[in-house]
Amino acid sequence: MTIDPVEFASLLCSRLCHDLLSPIGALNNGLELLADETDPAMRERCMELLAESARTSAAKLKFFRLAFGAAGGFGEAVDTREAQQAIEGLFGETKRLQVNWLVEEPMLPKTAIKVLLNLAMIAGDSLVRGGTLDIGSETNDAAIEIVLKVEGPRITLDEELRSTLVEGRASDAITPRAAAAFLVHEMVKAADGRVMISAPAENVLLFGATMRPQ
Repeated sequence: MTIDPVEFASLLCSRLCHDLLSPIGALNNGLELLADETDPAMRERCMELLAESARTSAAKLKFFRLAFGAAGGFGEAVDTREAQQAIEGLFGETKRLQVNWLVEEPMLPKTAIKVLLNLAMIAGDSLVRGGTLDIGSETNDAAIEIVLKVEGPRITLDEELRSTLVEGRASDAITPRAAAAFLVHEMVKAADGRVMISAPAENVLLFGATMRPQ
């Protein structure tokens, strides 16, 4: 299935704006409260909330720049520590999700990094009540393998995202919510690979992507 590049760019922008609306809106609300507040204790609390919203906004922007944009320099490979920091920053403020980084390679191709980041975002979002997110990869002469394991009391991955990841789309139109899943599918497909999702045990979900080295 093909999609107009401009249309797809607009879908990614819609997803980005949706995710940034909450922390930036909190910044705006906090500034309005601060302007009218005279109690020192409440002003201090407002400043704490403003700082938290600013950190969340910056973390999301850093993540999206690496996951969707051209961050990571002009080379073909990206330092995996950048990906680790972006993922930990994205989920760090929630305090509901523990990220276990098991990637040993110091560098990975840009495409693999983007696949890993977008899968991590989708996998982390599936843990609606929190839990653990394990992220690993293995590279050999034949393939790059990326594996993510989520475990928690409630895991929700709806059929639209599942179908888009594995098959390319869930319906005639790709929604902004599924834009990251479609990006993963297309990048893996272009690298002669495939995306797999399985549930080996209760409250456990595995995401896998195999692609040729670039």
